Amino acid sequence: MRENLHRFFRAARGAGVHVSPAESIDAMRAVKQVGFSDRAILRDALLLTLAKSQDEKLALGDCFDLFFSQPEPRQDQPQASSEEASQEQDQSPSSDTASETGDGQSPTELGPLAQMLLSQDRNAIAAAIASASGDASLSDIRYSTQRGIFSSRILDAMGLQRLRDDLDGLTATNPSLAERLRTALDALRGAVRDTVSQGLALYAREEAENLRNEILRNAPLARIERRQVAEMRALIRQIARRLRERYSKPRKRQRRGHLDVRRTLRRNAAWGGVPFLTAWKRKHRDRPKIVALCDVSGSVAQVSDFFLLLIHSLHEVVDDVRSFAFSSHLIEVSEILEKNSPEEAMAEITSKVGFGSSDYGSSLVDFENEFMSALTPQTTVIVLGDARSNNLDPRADILRRISERSKRLVWLNPEGRLAWGFGDSEMPRYATFCSVVRQCATAQQLERAISDIVATYQ
Repeated sequence: MRENLHRFFRAARGAGVHVSPAESIDAMRAVKQVGFSDRAILRDALLLTLAKSQDEKLALGDCFDLFFSQPEPRQDQPQASSEEASQEQDQSPSSDTASETGDGQSPTELGPLAQMLLSQDRNAIAAAIASASGDASLSDIRYSTQRGIFSSRILDAMGLQRLRDDLDGLTATNPSLAERLRTALDALRGAVRDTVSQGLALYAREEAENLRNEILRNAPLARIERRQVAEMRALIRQIARRLRERYSKPRKRQRRGHLDVRRTLRRNAAWGGVPFLTAWKRKHRDRPKIVALCDVSGSVAQVSDFFLLLIHSLHEVVDDVRSFAFSSHLIEVSEILEKNSPEEAMAEITSKVGFGSSDYGSSLVDFENEFMSALTPQTTVIVLGDARSNNLDPRADILRRISERSKRLVWLNPEGRLAWGFGDSEMPRYATFCSVVRQCATAQQLERAISDIVATYQ
């Protein structure tokens, strides 16, 4: 029971259900109470102890149904003729006098696998396949290319070599029985392939998803295919969640400070040093501020969509974040990002300023006229854009003043460095006033850049 449940927990994690060690212990205790006999009660017990949301409940239910459904042995073997059935009855182990073949071999001398296949006992065959799957470590399967390897391992664990020897002997002495055994073996191979396919669906899901995510993380954002947009958004949400988990706890510790041992001992001298009262050291930190300017023009609209998803998560990590979007003119979108879901926020922002022709100069003028007061010596300014201003005045002088008023200016460019400075690109001119200039053409580069920015405030 324990080993079977451990395999189920692994399959559940592959299905996207977070199963902690404490939750697995609770589930095993519940299963110990309800047992395995009633599958409906077992299913309910596992769902109650492991699922923490409706999505996890649905995923866990599908995983349970797949995990506890054993493939049936294929019934494609022909029915024996009346003459063959009579011959089998004469040669069956239950006969009072077992007839012998030409070389003196009795059917009772066949191997266990051959006898099981000839008896056509479905339950025994299914149990043997399940046992051999455990011996072959089917739960370690990760890739579709391993199907043949694990099928061979399961058949070997069931005694395939002895079955081949039996077939060689029967072929010379009892061809009709050998043909029936050979047909049963073909059906067994099909059942084992089904079992391996089931194992692949259960245990390889997490590895396949990790491989797919790794490919997406390194794929150019600007060239993501339409069918991959949903997967990329899900990946960006995972990145945003990791940023929140990584940096939220340190911020809480910093607000409380660190234990001041000397002051704590002095304060509790009257109680013999027992720390009834604690004293904390608090290192003064300037309140961090981030101002993000995101180009949502037609040339970078797909990249900026993913960038705004990450900016959405920054509002939960850094106390003071103000976000702006622009194409030919600039507007503040902080309230839109804070009050709406990411999808709703993206749609509203793009409907107001998205997909137009980029005019960096005009947008910088809008920022200087209306929002320059948002900058302080503690502010980090982040600009995401390709710096292509359609040969209009880039107003690099305004960017210089923004750099002078802020702590640092970071520019994240989704284009490759070889394209900077060619055509209408003003990147070399803008880079003069930037503290950091980084290429962010992939999700991985974008995550590293945002992570480095947030880490400076920890």
